[in-house]
Amino acid sequence: MTTTIAAYAAPAAKAPLERTTVPRREVGRNDVLIDIKFAGICHSDIHQARDEWGEGNFPMVPGHEIAGVVAEVGPGVTRYAVGDRVGVGCFVDSCRECANCLAGEEQYCLNGMVGTYNSVGRDGTPTYGGYSTQVVVDENYVLGIPEGLGLDAAAPLLCAGITLFSPLKHWNAGPGKKVAIVGMGGLGHMGVKIAAALGADVTVLSQTLGKQADAERFGARHYYATREAGTFEELANSFDLIINTVSANLDLDSYLGLLAVDGTLVNVGAPEHPVSLSVFSLIGSRRSLAGSMIGGIRQTQEMLDFCAEHNLGAEIEVIPADRINEAYDRVVASDVRYRFVIDTSTIN
Repeated sequence: MTTTIAAYAAPAAKAPLERTTVPRREVGRNDVLIDIKFAGICHSDIHQARDEWGEGNFPMVPGHEIAGVVAEVGPGVTRYAVGDRVGVGCFVDSCRECANCLAGEEQYCLNGMVGTYNSVGRDGTPTYGGYSTQVVVDENYVLGIPEGLGLDAAAPLLCAGITLFSPLKHWNAGPGKKVAIVGMGGLGHMGVKIAAALGADVTVLSQTLGKQADAERFGARHYYATREAGTFEELANSFDLIINTVSANLDLDSYLGLLAVDGTLVNVGAPEHPVSLSVFSLIGSRRSLAGSMIGGIRQTQEMLDFCAEHNLGAEIEVIPADRINEAYDRVVASDVRYRFVIDTSTIN
């Protein structure tokens, strides 16, 4: 059996999102039914709704930054109870059997994780995301949102937060480490907050100085405009870790030149076109070029607990559902500080 719920969906590739209804499965033994309160808008929602990455499943209900309250639990659920504050991130299932799943790295499931939307579940049915009033998710893929975080500011942490937390932890950002964040958007601003809370010496590298005051408020100690002459020369060989959050193609040789010996440049943004570099930019100082994608369930919960402990939420603009299409255009135009969040009570 299924239940029909209200949602906003892209009916076809590149079509504006509109109000509709979609099915949700009946609550199973290990399932949690969540009344969604807020859903963040991620740039990847726009890429997929506009079929810019290809192979989109339509109609598509985007949204993988979900915060809400438990409305019902299956008889086998042990982790959550009705009334609990919970979240759902970028995936809702995985094979649970491969080496990566068993290691708590479900985002790298060797058999393919099941995305929160624009994916197909193990039962063969399409997944629909958080731009909706309710969602049913296996308890093993549900996160607890601590009381110290507002649900609206917590929603973007389920993607933007963990996307930065995971590489910062993996590459040991902390006291004595010089960390640079490239870009001060929805991802970058959370990178600054988290890296600073971890105790790192944080620098922001942005095209202009327009967001310097914000960056310093979030915990950055230094801020440089990459368009200004002399910036790359001044900062050569400076950083232990650089996290690149932008999706544009950068001059990787220039950014690799900012790394100290054994430094690492980690890409979390995904440029549309292939990138190139000179290998000499790597071998000269034993530098590394790496990538990172969100985090597993265990680490995502760690991130939420860390953000609650340090009072770190996303900087948000809450909108009603009928402004989603406007918000999409503004995200593409970089006209948001720093994340749109949908009040899902406005979907009905």
